[in-house]
Amino acid sequence: MSLIASNLCLKPDTEYHLNDVCFEMSKGEIYTIIGRTLAGKTTLLKTIAGLIAPESGSLTLDGTDFGRIPVWKREVAMVYQQFINYPHLSVYENVAFPLKQRRMPKVEIRNRVMRALSQVGLDGFENRKIQALSGGQQQRVALARSLVKEANIVLLDEPLVNLDYKLREQLREEFRNIFSAKASENSILIYSSTDPVEAMQLGGQILVMDEGRILQQASAKEVYENPNSTKVSQITNDPAMNLFEGTVADGKVIISSEIHFALPQHCQGLPQGSYTFGLRAAAISLADGGFPFTVELSEISGSETFLHLKHEHVQVVGLLDSVQNFNIGETVSAQFDTAHLYAFATDGRLKSSPYGGLK
Repeated sequence: MSLIASNLCLKPDTEYHLNDVCFEMSKGEIYTIIGRTLAGKTTLLKTIAGLIAPESGSLTLDGTDFGRIPVWKREVAMVYQQFINYPHLSVYENVAFPLKQRRMPKVEIRNRVMRALSQVGLDGFENRKIQALSGGQQQRVALARSLVKEANIVLLDEPLVNLDYKLREQLREEFRNIFSAKASENSILIYSSTDPVEAMQLGGQILVMDEGRILQQASAKEVYENPNSTKVSQITNDPAMNLFEGTVADGKVIISSEIHFALPQHCQGLPQGSYTFGLRAAAISLADGGFPFTVELSEISGSETFLHLKHEHVQVVGLLDSVQNFNIGETVSAQFDTAHLYAFATDGRLKSSPYGGLK
Protein backbone atom coordinates (compact mmCIF):
# COMPACT_ATOMS: atom_id res chain seq x y z
CA MET A 1 0.00 0.00 0.00
CA SER A 2 1.35 3.41 -0.91
CA LEU A 3 -0.01 6.93 -0.53
CA ILE A 4 1.29 9.32 -3.17
CA ALA A 5 0.79 13.09 -3.30
CA SER A 6 1.58 14.89 -6.55
CA ASN A 7 1.75 18.68 -6.72
CA LEU A 8 -0.94 19.36 -4.10
CA CYS A 9 -1.79 23.06 -3.98
CA LEU A 10 -4.18 25.07 -1.84
CA LYS A 11 -4.20 28.87 -1.84
CA PRO A 12 -7.52 30.06 -0.34
CA ASP A 13 -6.31 33.66 0.08
CA THR A 14 -3.04 35.49 -0.56
CA GLU A 15 -0.81 32.77 0.90
CA TYR A 16 -0.28 29.12 0.04
CA HIS A 17 -1.47 26.60 2.62
CA LEU A 18 -0.13 23.79 0.43
CA ASN A 19 2.43 24.65 -2.22
CA ASP A 20 3.29 21.94 -4.75
CA VAL A 21 3.39 19.20 -2.09
CA CYS A 22 4.82 15.88 -3.29
CA PHE A 23 5.60 12.74 -1.30
CA GLU A 24 5.30 8.97 -1.29
CA MET A 25 4.45 7.01 1.85
CA SER A 26 4.49 3.23 2.17
CA LYS A 27 2.67 0.81 4.49
CA GLY A 28 4.45 -0.31 7.60
CA GLU A 29 6.20 3.03 8.05
CA ILE A 30 6.03 5.94 10.51
CA TYR A 31 6.18 9.44 9.04
CA THR A 32 6.66 12.61 11.06
CA ILE A 33 5.82 15.96 9.52
CA ILE A 34 7.82 18.60 11.33
CA GLY A 35 7.45 22.34 10.86
CA ARG A 36 6.80 25.56 12.67
CA THR A 37 3.30 26.82 13.44
CA LEU A 38 1.40 27.65 10.22
CA ALA A 39 3.75 25.53 8.12
CA GLY A 40 0.75 23.67 6.64
CA LYS A 41 0.98 20.45 8.67
CA THR A 42 -2.65 20.38 9.85
CA THR A 43 -3.90 21.38 6.40
CA LEU A 44 -2.01 18.47 4.86
CA LEU A 45 -3.41 15.99 7.39
CA LYS A 46 -6.95 17.26 6.83
CA THR A 47 -6.43 16.94 3.08
CA ILE A 48 -5.42 13.29 3.52
CA ALA A 49 -8.46 12.75 5.77
CA GLY A 50 -10.72 14.35 3.15
CA LEU A 51 -11.79 17.28 5.34
CA ILE A 52 -10.15 19.76 2.94
CA ALA A 53 -10.04 19.53 -0.85
CA PRO A 54 -6.91 20.76 -2.64
CA GLU A 55 -7.33 23.18 -5.55
CA SER A 56 -4.99 21.17 -7.75
CA GLY A 57 -2.78 18.11 -7.66
CA SER A 58 -3.63 14.52 -6.81
CA LEU A 59 -3.63 12.12 -3.89
CA THR A 60 -3.69 8.43 -4.70
CA LEU A 61 -3.80 5.29 -2.57
CA ASP A 62 -2.54 2.21 -4.38
CA GLY A 63 -3.25 3.93 -7.67
CA THR A 64 -6.82 4.90 -6.75
CA ASP A 65 -7.74 8.59 -6.75
CA PHE A 66 -8.14 9.22 -3.02
CA GLY A 67 -9.92 12.49 -3.71
CA ARG A 68 -12.89 10.65 -5.18
CA ILE A 69 -13.41 8.55 -2.04
CA PRO A 70 -15.97 10.14 0.36
CA VAL A 71 -14.69 10.95 3.84
CA TRP A 72 -16.85 8.31 5.53
CA LYS A 73 -15.48 5.60 3.22
CA ARG A 74 -11.81 6.40 3.71
CA GLU A 75 -9.94 3.99 5.96
CA VAL A 76 -8.47 6.93 7.88
CA ALA A 77 -8.39 7.70 11.61
CA MET A 78 -7.32 11.07 13.02
CA VAL A 79 -6.33 12.29 16.47
CA TYR A 80 -6.37 16.07 16.96
CA GLN A 81 -4.18 18.16 19.25
CA GLN A 82 -7.38 19.18 21.06
CA PHE A 83 -8.40 15.63 21.89
CA ILE A 84 -12.14 15.00 21.74
CA ASN A 85 -13.97 12.55 24.01
CA TYR A 86 -17.60 12.17 25.03
CA PRO A 87 -17.71 13.17 28.74
CA HIS A 88 -21.02 11.41 29.48
CA LEU A 89 -19.73 8.04 28.23
CA SER A 90 -17.37 5.54 29.83
CA VAL A 91 -13.91 4.82 28.46
CA TYR A 92 -15.23 1.65 26.83
CA GLU A 93 -18.16 3.45 25.21
CA ASN A 94 -15.89 6.23 23.91
CA VAL A 95 -13.56 3.76 22.22
CA ALA A 96 -16.40 1.58 20.94
CA PHE A 97 -18.35 4.49 19.45
CA PRO A 98 -17.01 4.34 15.84
CA LEU A 99 -17.50 0.56 15.76
CA LYS A 100 -21.09 0.83 16.96
CA GLN A 101 -21.70 3.33 14.17
CA ARG A 102 -20.62 0.60 11.75
CA ARG A 103 -23.05 -1.83 13.44
CA MET A 104 -20.36 -4.41 14.13
CA PRO A 105 -21.19 -7.53 16.18
CA LYS A 106 -20.85 -6.94 19.94
CA VAL A 107 -18.22 -9.67 20.35
CA GLU A 108 -15.97 -8.13 17.70
CA ILE A 109 -16.46 -4.66 19.18
CA ARG A 110 -15.42 -5.88 22.61
CA ASN A 111 -12.36 -7.71 21.27
CA ARG A 112 -11.20 -4.63 19.35
CA VAL A 113 -11.85 -2.21 22.21
CA MET A 114 -10.02 -4.30 24.79
CA ARG A 115 -7.08 -4.77 22.42
CA ALA A 116 -6.88 -1.02 21.74
CA LEU A 117 -7.07 -0.17 25.45
CA SER A 118 -4.26 -2.63 26.12
CA GLN A 119 -2.16 -1.02 23.39
CA VAL A 120 -2.41 2.41 25.04
CA GLY A 121 -1.92 1.13 28.58
CA LEU A 122 -5.50 1.55 29.82
CA ASP A 123 -6.28 -2.04 30.83
CA GLY A 124 -8.85 -1.98 33.61
CA PHE A 125 -10.05 1.56 32.80
CA GLU A 126 -12.94 0.54 30.53
CA ASN A 127 -15.69 1.32 33.07
CA ARG A 128 -14.37 4.69 34.21
CA LYS A 129 -15.96 7.95 33.19
CA ILE A 130 -13.89 10.32 31.07
CA GLN A 131 -14.14 13.08 33.69
CA ALA A 132 -12.37 10.82 36.19
CA LEU A 133 -9.25 10.59 34.01
CA SER A 134 -6.15 12.76 33.82
CA GLY A 135 -5.31 14.73 30.70
CA GLY A 136 -2.79 12.13 29.59
CA GLN A 137 -5.26 9.30 30.08
CA GLN A 138 -7.91 11.19 28.11
CA GLN A 139 -5.45 11.60 25.25
CA ARG A 140 -4.85 7.85 25.33
CA VAL A 141 -8.60 7.25 25.06
CA ALA A 142 -8.68 9.44 21.94
CA LEU A 143 -5.74 7.48 20.54
CA ALA A 144 -7.41 4.16 21.33
CA ARG A 145 -10.55 5.32 19.50
CA SER A 146 -8.43 5.94 16.40
CA LEU A 147 -6.58 2.62 16.70
CA VAL A 148 -9.74 0.58 17.22
CA LYS A 149 -10.92 1.43 13.70
CA GLU A 150 -7.90 -0.51 12.38
CA ALA A 151 -7.62 2.06 9.61
CA ASN A 152 -5.07 1.89 6.81
CA ILE A 153 -3.92 5.42 7.61
CA VAL A 154 -3.64 6.93 11.12
CA LEU A 155 -3.13 10.71 11.39
CA LEU A 156 -1.97 12.39 14.60
CA ASP A 157 -1.96 16.19 14.67
CA GLU A 158 0.42 17.29 17.46
CA PRO A 159 -1.34 15.01 19.97
CA LEU A 160 0.98 15.87 22.88
CA VAL A 161 1.23 19.64 22.44
CA ASN A 162 -1.35 20.51 25.12
CA LEU A 163 0.08 18.24 27.81
CA ASP A 164 2.61 19.23 30.46
CA TYR A 165 6.30 18.59 29.80
CA LYS A 166 6.69 15.57 32.11
CA LEU A 167 3.65 13.84 30.64
CA ARG A 168 4.83 14.57 27.10
CA GLU A 169 8.15 12.86 27.86
CA GLN A 170 6.34 9.80 29.22
CA LEU A 171 3.80 9.49 26.43
CA ARG A 172 6.38 10.15 23.70
CA GLU A 173 8.17 6.92 24.56
CA GLU A 174 4.90 5.01 24.86
CA PHE A 175 3.63 6.39 21.55
CA ARG A 176 6.81 5.27 19.78
CA ASN A 177 6.20 1.69 20.95
CA ILE A 178 2.51 1.86 19.98
CA PHE A 179 3.31 3.30 16.56
CA SER A 180 6.00 0.71 15.86
CA ALA A 181 3.53 -2.06 16.64
CA LYS A 182 0.82 -0.40 14.54
CA ALA A 183 3.17 0.13 11.60
CA SER A 184 4.08 -3.55 11.69
CA GLU A 185 0.39 -4.22 10.95
CA ASN A 186 0.99 -2.52 7.56
CA SER A 187 -0.67 0.76 8.41
CA ILE A 188 0.70 4.19 7.45
CA LEU A 189 1.16 6.39 10.52
CA ILE A 190 1.57 10.13 9.99
CA TYR A 191 2.44 12.29 13.01
CA SER A 192 2.82 16.07 12.94
CA SER A 193 4.95 18.03 15.39
CA THR A 194 6.75 21.33 15.94
CA ASP A 195 9.24 19.65 18.29
CA PRO A 196 12.53 18.45 16.70
CA VAL A 197 13.29 16.18 19.67
CA GLU A 198 9.90 14.51 19.33
CA ALA A 199 10.41 13.98 15.60
CA MET A 200 13.85 12.44 16.05
CA GLN A 201 12.74 10.18 18.90
CA LEU A 202 9.82 8.77 16.91
CA GLY A 203 12.25 7.83 14.16
CA GLY A 204 11.03 6.59 10.80
CA GLN A 205 10.79 9.03 7.91
CA ILE A 206 10.71 12.79 8.43
CA LEU A 207 9.08 15.35 6.16
CA VAL A 208 10.26 18.88 6.88
CA MET A 209 7.55 21.41 6.01
CA ASP A 210 7.61 25.19 5.76
CA GLU A 211 5.17 27.68 4.20
CA GLY A 212 3.16 24.88 2.63
CA ARG A 213 6.17 23.14 1.03
CA ILE A 214 7.95 19.88 1.76
CA LEU A 215 11.60 20.94 2.02
CA GLN A 216 13.12 17.51 2.65
CA GLN A 217 11.93 13.92 3.09
CA ALA A 218 14.38 11.37 4.44
CA SER A 219 15.11 9.17 7.45
CA ALA A 220 15.46 10.90 10.82
CA LYS A 221 19.18 10.11 10.75
CA GLU A 222 19.67 11.59 7.27
CA VAL A 223 17.76 14.78 8.07
CA TYR A 224 19.75 15.28 11.27
CA GLU A 225 23.14 14.59 9.68
CA ASN A 226 22.54 16.23 6.30
CA PRO A 227 19.87 18.97 6.43
CA ASN A 228 19.65 20.01 2.79
CA SER A 229 19.27 23.75 3.51
CA THR A 230 19.71 26.37 6.19
CA LYS A 231 15.94 26.46 6.67
CA VAL A 232 15.82 22.71 7.36
CA SER A 233 18.74 23.08 9.79
CA GLN A 234 16.76 25.69 11.72
CA ILE A 235 13.49 23.76 11.82
CA THR A 236 15.01 20.43 12.89
CA ASN A 237 17.16 21.66 15.79
CA ASP A 238 16.27 23.01 19.22
CA PRO A 239 17.79 25.46 19.76
CA ALA A 240 18.06 26.23 16.06
CA MET A 241 21.44 25.58 14.45
CA ASN A 242 23.74 28.59 14.78
CA LEU A 243 24.28 30.22 11.39
CA PHE A 244 26.88 32.88 10.60
CA GLU A 245 28.29 34.38 7.42
CA GLY A 246 31.92 33.93 6.43
CA THR A 247 34.35 33.28 3.62
CA VAL A 248 36.73 30.53 2.60
CA ALA A 249 40.17 31.80 1.61
CA ASP A 250 43.70 30.38 1.79
CA GLY A 251 42.59 27.20 3.52
CA LYS A 252 40.77 29.10 6.27
CA VAL A 253 37.25 29.94 7.33
CA ILE A 254 37.13 33.66 8.10
CA ILE A 255 34.16 34.90 10.11
CA SER A 256 35.63 38.17 11.42
CA SER A 257 39.00 39.71 12.16
CA GLU A 258 39.15 37.74 15.41
CA ILE A 259 37.21 34.60 14.46
CA HIS A 260 38.95 32.45 11.88
CA PHE A 261 40.16 28.86 11.83
CA ALA A 262 41.59 26.21 9.53
CA LEU A 263 39.19 24.65 7.05
CA PRO A 264 38.16 21.30 8.59
CA GLN A 265 38.92 18.09 6.72
CA HIS A 266 35.36 17.48 5.49
CA CYS A 267 35.27 20.99 3.98
CA GLN A 268 38.52 20.62 2.06
CA GLY A 269 37.79 21.29 -1.58
CA LEU A 270 35.26 24.06 -1.00
CA PRO A 271 35.92 26.78 -3.57
CA GLN A 272 36.97 30.14 -2.20
CA GLY A 273 34.10 32.52 -1.66
CA SER A 274 31.23 33.42 0.65
CA TYR A 275 29.24 30.85 2.63
CA THR A 276 26.83 30.50 5.51
CA PHE A 277 28.35 28.28 8.18
CA GLY A 278 26.46 26.30 10.80
CA LEU A 279 27.22 24.79 14.21
CA ARG A 280 24.82 23.19 16.64
CA ALA A 281 24.80 24.51 20.20
CA ALA A 282 26.57 21.37 21.47
CA ALA A 283 29.56 22.22 19.23
CA ILE A 284 30.14 25.54 21.02
CA SER A 285 31.67 25.44 24.50
CA LEU A 286 33.88 27.55 26.76
CA ALA A 287 37.63 27.02 26.80
CA ASP A 288 40.80 29.04 27.23
CA GLY A 289 42.24 30.25 23.96
CA GLY A 290 38.87 30.43 22.24
CA PHE A 291 37.19 33.38 20.58
CA PRO A 292 36.05 36.42 22.60
CA PHE A 293 32.27 36.66 23.01
CA THR A 294 29.96 38.72 25.20
CA VAL A 295 27.22 36.99 27.23
CA GLU A 296 23.78 38.28 26.22
CA LEU A 297 21.68 35.71 28.08
CA SER A 298 22.24 32.64 30.25
CA GLU A 299 19.48 30.00 30.40
CA ILE A 300 19.53 27.09 32.83
CA SER A 301 17.61 24.06 31.56
CA GLY A 302 17.70 21.10 33.93
CA SER A 303 21.37 20.19 34.33
CA GLU A 304 22.48 22.22 31.30
CA THR A 305 23.12 25.88 30.54
CA PHE A 306 22.43 27.58 27.23
CA LEU A 307 24.64 30.63 26.65
CA HIS A 308 23.56 33.30 24.16
CA LEU A 309 26.75 34.94 22.93
CA LYS A 310 27.64 37.82 20.59
CA HIS A 311 30.79 38.99 18.85
CA GLU A 312 30.35 41.87 16.40
CA HIS A 313 27.79 40.58 13.84
CA VAL A 314 28.03 36.95 15.04
CA GLN A 315 25.36 35.67 17.44
CA VAL A 316 25.43 32.07 18.65
CA VAL A 317 24.02 29.81 21.35
CA GLY A 318 26.39 27.44 23.15
CA LEU A 319 25.57 24.46 25.34
CA LEU A 320 27.31 23.71 28.65
CA ASP A 321 26.64 20.32 30.24
CA SER A 322 26.47 21.79 33.75
CA VAL A 323 24.66 24.56 35.63
CA GLN A 324 26.72 27.74 35.58
CA ASN A 325 25.96 31.38 36.32
CA PHE A 326 27.10 34.26 34.14
CA ASN A 327 26.62 38.02 34.22
CA ILE A 328 25.05 39.78 31.26
CA GLY A 329 27.80 41.61 29.38
CA GLU A 330 30.53 39.32 30.71
CA THR A 331 33.28 38.40 28.26
CA VAL A 332 33.94 34.67 27.80
CA SER A 333 36.19 32.55 25.60
CA ALA A 334 34.14 30.35 23.24
CA GLN A 335 35.53 27.35 21.42
CA PHE A 336 34.10 26.05 18.11
CA ASP A 337 34.26 22.31 17.46
CA THR A 338 34.91 22.71 13.73
CA ALA A 339 34.77 18.94 13.15
CA HIS A 340 30.98 19.50 13.30
CA LEU A 341 30.91 22.53 11.00
CA TYR A 342 28.32 22.76 8.22
CA ALA A 343 28.78 24.89 5.10
CA PHE A 344 25.84 26.21 3.08
CA ALA A 345 25.84 28.21 -0.15
CA THR A 346 24.62 31.79 0.11
CA ASP A 347 21.27 30.61 -1.32
CA GLY A 348 20.92 28.20 1.60
CA ARG A 349 21.79 24.87 -0.09
CA LEU A 350 23.99 22.43 1.84
CA LYS A 351 27.54 22.35 0.46
CA SER A 352 29.43 20.37 3.10
CA SER A 353 28.44 18.22 6.08
CA PRO A 354 30.51 16.62 8.86
CA TYR A 355 28.80 13.32 7.98
CA GLY A 356 28.86 13.40 4.20
CA GLY A 357 31.62 15.78 3.16
CA LEU A 358 31.20 17.91 0.04
CA LYS A 359 27.84 17.90 -1.75
